[in-house]
Amino acid sequence: MALTFVRDPQLTPALREELAALWLDVSQAGGAVGFVPPVTAEDIAPVMRRQLDDVTSGGARMLGAYEGVEGAEEEGAGRLIGTAFLKLNSHRLMTHWCTLVTVMVHPALQGGGRGKAMMREAIGMARDLDFHAVRLGVRGGEGTERFYETVGFKEVGRVPAAIRVAPDDHRDDITMWLPLI
Repeated sequence: MALTFVRDPQLTPALREELAALWLDVSQAGGAVGFVPPVTAEDIAPVMRRQLDDVTSGGARMLGAYEGVEGAEEEGAGRLIGTAFLKLNSHRLMTHWCTLVTVMVHPALQGGGRGKAMMREAIGMARDLDFHAVRLGVRGGEGTERFYETVGFKEVGRVPAAIRVAPDDHRDDITMWLPLI
């Protein structure tokens, strides 16, 4: 299947439904996107709404990864299989870099290069927006920092036990950084 990327897709009701379903599937599979299983669509809805409101207000940019329709370049061509959001900084001393958040690829499609392709597109999007660097927060204990290293990110900081996924399970909050210039 063809993988198509859409920068700043229209936030239609259909896209919102697809995003909610994707976020739920990723969360239920244990993906580190703000929740731990078990999670419900009702848990995700207000967080997703705030994130999309941030996109609408200009505080973030969205990248959608679609798979399904060979050679189609229009929005909605195929199904949404991944996302990455570039969160912009409002502090005047930090507007030269952005933070990558809610990076996810559907769990059934991981391991085939889609995530790496999406990350390269997200990095390209940040470059095209004239950012000098991209920051990324990673939940420790998942091994995902090794994946991000393959596309150029480096660990630059770690806060031990800063993320509580269960009463007796604390994970490090890992900060990763990718200079673009």
